[in-house]
Amino acid sequence: MRRMKIAAVQMISGPGWPANRDAAARLVGEAAAAGARLVALPEYFCLMGQRDTDKLALAETPGAGTIQVFLSALAREHGLWLVGGTLPLRTDTPGQVLNRCCVFAPDGSEAAHYDKIHLFAFDNGRESYDEGRTLRAGVRPVAVQAGPLRVGLSICYDLRFPELYRALMSPPCDLLCVPAAFTHTTGQAHWELLLRARAIENQCYVLAAAQGGTHPNGRRTWGHSMIVDPWGEVLEVLDEGEGFVIAEVDAQRIAEVRRQLPALEHRRL
Repeated sequence: MRRMKIAAVQMISGPGWPANRDAAARLVGEAAAAGARLVALPEYFCLMGQRDTDKLALAETPGAGTIQVFLSALAREHGLWLVGGTLPLRTDTPGQVLNRCCVFAPDGSEAAHYDKIHLFAFDNGRESYDEGRTLRAGVRPVAVQAGPLRVGLSICYDLRFPELYRALMSPPCDLLCVPAAFTHTTGQAHWELLLRARAIENQCYVLAAAQGGTHPNGRRTWGHSMIVDPWGEVLEVLDEGEGFVIAEVDAQRIAEVRRQLPALEHRRL
């Protein structure tokens, strides 16, 4: 692998699956037409409901369901690796689902999936969130070989936990993927800082696909989907609104950074 184009799709998803589906299909198609061979969708690309519990009605059985069939077909149609944002998956616990990121290969097969480990909670007196009310946490880190790229998977709030990314670096990843729906408040304060830190400390590319705007439910997400290189340089960013960012993963750039500053070899813990 010398170079491979990757893209992060940004959306402003609403409560209706058909509209979200059509927007995702259009944006992935545009990214593919621009040359992307790996495309990531944002967290909850399929649904940003009026209430947290709305996701329960849309939840699918692992390996089957309308959303998973759609993602598989989209990857196959464009012949690319698709990191399918996230979707709710049923569990055996009433009222709780998994927040799962599925990766589909160019032939439409599911290559890997990751269940969000760290569940977001925040309360500043004006905004209040607690994902633990409706989500069951995942239990294991997941990396997948996507063609020439070793890709580490994570979701949104995971970004604040560097130990997850360290666990993904044996062997080292070429790319870390972060589908997200950061709130405007927390995103404005920490989003870019955290993404660049994860790229710098792991000396690899970071691909962050975000929700970005004011949703029909009134929630405002930060957006700023971006691609960061192994030195922490932001290659592309989209502030708000629908669209995508695209850049190249360059194997020589990864090797150059790791050769000049062999921090990964210097780890002791």
